[in-house]
Parts: sequence; structure tokens; C-alpha cells
Amino acid sequence: MTATVDITSDLTTEPLRSRRNHWNNQIKRHAFMNPDGPALKFMGKLTTWKELDERIRGFAAALSRRGVKFGDRVLVVLLNRSEYVEAVLGANLIGAIAVPVNFRMSPAEVAFLVQDSGAKVVVTETMLAPLVDAVAAQTGALEHIIVIGETQNENHLAYEDLVAEDSSDLPEIDVPEDTVALIMYTSGTTGKPKGAMLTHTNMQAQAVTCFYVLQTRPDDITSFVAPLFHIAGFGALAPMSYMGALSVIHPLGAFDPDALLDSLEEEGTTSIFLVPAQWQAVCAAQKARPRDLKLRVISWGAAPASDTVLKAMNEAFPDALNVAVFGQTEMSPITCSLDGKDALRKLGSIGKVVPAVTARVVDPEGNDVQPGEVGEIVYRGPTMMKGYWQNPQGTADAFAGGWFHSGDLVRQDEEGFLYVVDRAKDMIISGGENIYCAEVENALFGHEKIAEAAIIGRADPKWGEVPVAVVVLAPGVEDLTLEELEPYLNENLARYKHPKDLVIVDELPRNAGGKVVKPKLRAQFGSKDAGLAD
Repeated sequence: MTATVDITSDLTTEPLRSRRNHWNNQIKRHAFMNPDGPALKFMGKLTTWKELDERIRGFAAALSRRGVKFGDRVLVVLLNRSEYVEAVLGANLIGAIAVPVNFRMSPAEVAFLVQDSGAKVVVTETMLAPLVDAVAAQTGALEHIIVIGETQNENHLAYEDLVAEDSSDLPEIDVPEDTVALIMYTSGTTGKPKGAMLTHTNMQAQAVTCFYVLQTRPDDITSFVAPLFHIAGFGALAPMSYMGALSVIHPLGAFDPDALLDSLEEEGTTSIFLVPAQWQAVCAAQKARPRDLKLRVISWGAAPASDTVLKAMNEAFPDALNVAVFGQTEMSPITCSLDGKDALRKLGSIGKVVPAVTARVVDPEGNDVQPGEVGEIVYRGPTMMKGYWQNPQGTADAFAGGWFHSGDLVRQDEEGFLYVVDRAKDMIISGGENIYCAEVENALFGHEKIAEAAIIGRADPKWGEVPVAVVVLAPGVEDLTLEELEPYLNENLARYKHPKDLVIVDELPRNAGGKVVKPKLRAQFGSKDAGLAD
């Protein structure tokens, strides 16, 4: 008779924590194996893996000491900087959930996120502290406001003081891979943002996808220009944290292609992601004044690239791997990629589905369509979000039939290349930012001079698309201008969501069911010749 041995009887929680495969453990590994190796660089200041691990632990201990527990939400309202990474991973270390926030939002928009997420703690910085203070006054919900940099408010907590506190009392918490790491809010078609819950497994799978698509290596130096509040930011940081490679974080501000190229040369950057409009400017600047660059991978997405831009990229960086990536927040985000060798041959394509993702193209009944036919692309895979925060109906709708419904209408050719035909969700992509028409319309409905409103997109050479408002004035109102709307819009919408033109009509075209017929509005007012305001 063979004796059985209980191999779990002597296990402590430490082996469980040690084998967890998420970015906190990876950073801990790099801090142990390569303590002096470069991890982050911002504005010339380098942070080693050991320093990063220590600062993450210090911030995590400070949060825990102030009552933040497993599953609690921590809002992050910051510009790009190294502390952004520390704050997110510090929250994750104790099982808390980081909620990155678009700093361009209005106080009312951020207040909704505070109330919806139930966050009691927010991390911000000097320049953005007035925004957070306004939100705190409006909601009365924030118990701790942590500020990076100087502050005149005695109720604020200084970030550096918290990081410097003794972290010896940091609780050693086991954080399973299916724990939610991030809640990334994305505007819903109803006008209310929905919080996509992304787990540590999601980010791990995203890292693996980047290993395949972008061929990420340990010796890579990646420059981050995209805002870290966007999934493109942390989606790109995930592979770097696993590989132990250097991330150079660029400050946000007006895009300057010459300054960026000078920085890429100085840092020895090997990989970077930009939107097509940025690549167009970068290629022109590189042609005018060539730099000695080490770019190995150049990637783009968030908007279509013209053949002119693609040719310019190939001419400016002939030795670099040119890759287009496509996806969405709920998929962590990459779902499809297109190699540069196919970009011109398959102009307009988003490429093929990446290996970690399973996809189908289906009709409204969920049946597969034939190649060449248009259908909605639906997904499954380890990058698929856990669901929408506190939104069971939204989650049920998104996962109808057991697949995540993207809202993107596509067709697939005989070789498996996908092309986006339209968006089932009424959305405009402007400069890489998603603008949901319903959200802007809902804001306009609240203005006393507007009776009805519809938002459409108009092609724009700089931003790809911009929103245009088509409105019916309230009874007795004779005129309305964008300048007159500006103060109201500033209070209710981020500036990038503001309409760039205002068209006044007697009535909106509607179908028999009373729904606004937007194709008619696009045909009439969607042209660049329709009088777009500066």
C-alpha cells in the first residue's frame, strides 16, 4: 500500500505570493536580480529597479496605514511621470484597485468617477490639485488627497512624505492573478462612463501579446508619449515590467516632433508608439534634420494611416519593424496587428487577430458571416476584461452569447486580414481619443438655449475626426454661437470633446421610430467644406 503525503500541509502564504505572475512580483524580481538596472526615466531622473521596488512598497505601506484595503479604489489624477507608475503599483501591491483618470475632464466628470468607483483616496499633483479640490467639494467623498509637489492646502498629504515613511509594517498580502488591477473608464453609448475591470491576468496576457507583436526584448528602451491614463500607456508598460527593460516617460504637452526626435537620439530609444498624425510630423522633422536613432520597432494605431504616412515612415526608418496595433480598453487593449510588410498591400486593414485572442465576425443573431461580408467582431481570450464595474447590465450586454462584443463592424478578406467598416457604437476618434456622441449630446441637452442636439464626426487633417454639433434652438431663442457655449462646455466636458462647429437647424431628421437619422446629417454637414470653425 502506497502512503500518501499532504504536500500542502507545511505551505505558508509566502510560496503563494512568490509564484503570482503579476507586475508587482516582476518588479520585485528585477529589484533582486538586477537592483541597479534602469527601470524608469523621467525628465532626466533615473529610477533603478531597487529604488522603484522600495518606493512602491513605501507608498503601499502608507496607503495601508491610512485604511486602504484589498479591493479599495485609488483614483490617480496625474500627468505623465514616474510617480504615476509607483502610485498604481503601490495600490496593487496591497490588492487595491487603481483608477487612472483623464486629467482633462471637467470637475463634474471626475466627480462622477469618484462616486461611481467609491474611491476615498486620490493621488494628484500641484497643477491638478485645484481640479481635485473642486471634486472633493462637490462630492464630499474624498478622505485623503495625496499631492506630488508643493501644496498650500494643509489638508493635503505630501506624496514624498508618504513614500519616505517606514514601510516595515507593510502587510504581506497575497494578490491572486484574477484580482482587478485597474478600472479604466471608457465613455458609454448612454453618455455615462463605464469602468472596465482589468485584472493582473489581463495585463500579463497583454505583455505576452507585446512580446509577439512588438518583439519586446530585455535590452529595449521604450519611449512613452501616450498619456498613462489611457490603456495605451499601461498596456505598453506591462511588457517592460515583465522584461525588466527601461521605460522612458515623456512629459505631456504640445507635441513637438523635433524635441521628441532629439530625446529619442539622446536616450537611445529602440521602440515607440505614436498615432499617425504624430508619425507624419516626426517623419518630416527627421527628413529635415536627420538624427542618429536606434529605433528597432515603430508602432502606430488609434486612427487609420494613409499610404503617404506609411511610405514616409518606411523611408525615414527603413530598418525598423513597422507595426500597426488595434484594440480597445476592454481587451487590455491589443486584439489585432498588422506588420509593416503588409501595410501598403493591405492599406486600411487592422491586420490579423493576435495569437492570444479568439475572434469571430458575426451578424446581429450571433451567426458567423462569410469572408467579405460585414459583421461585428467579437472576442474571447485572457486579455478580456472581467466586466464593467458596478454595471451588471452593461456587462451582460457586452458578453451576450459568451463573447465580448466590440461594437466594431468589420469585414475579413480571404487571407484573414480585417478591415473596420463602421462602428456599431456611435463614436468619434479624434487625435486617438474616443468621443462618444451620446455623452456630448447629453451635455448639450442641458443648455437652456438648446432644444435638441445631435453630434456627428467630420474629417479633419490634423485630428482625424472632430465632433460637430447639429442643434435645434429652444423656443424664443434666435441665435447661438460656439463662443457663447464655451463656458458651459468647460464645466461639463473635457476640451477634446467640445464640438468644433455648431450647425443650427429647424429640425433633426428622424425615422419612423423617432430616432435621429445621422447618415443624413453626415451627408449634409459632415463635409470639410461645410464651414468648420477654427
